Amino acid sequence: MDMDTDSAAGMRVARRTDAEFEQWREGVETRLHSAALVGARQLTVFEQWCTTGNGAPSHLHAVEEVLQIIVGEAEVWVGDERRMLGSGDTVIVPAGMIHGFTNTGAATLQVLAILAAPIFEAHYVEGARDVRRWGIV
Repeated sequence: MDMDTDSAAGMRVARRTDAEFEQWREGVETRLHSAALVGARQLTVFEQWCTTGNGAPSHLHAVEEVLQIIVGEAEVWVGDERRMLGSGDTVIVPAGMIHGFTNTGAATLQVLAILAAPIFEAHYVEGARDVRRWGIV
């Protein structure tokens, strides 16, 4: 992803068309839009495309996260609550809450995720592992 900086205005522009897709797990591709890696100071923004039956296993973050379903259908859980969500639905996940989602539709699920930190950090429940991505290089 290319990064342009206008030093007079402080504008930082990340060129989305140059962003590479990362395969996070089988059936899940991710594209970074904004994080510390590309100059963000307070947010991480990325999209994921998940094939049927795939998504994000149960995990938590130390910060709030907003998930918006752009295309498709998903079962989303936050704590003990589960809901079926579709295109245009948004869920706000409080900091520290276990959550996740699975594509329940026939089409590829597209999700926009925004975290209130410039570095993606997650603790996955299954397999008890921590993941950190897109920090400053």
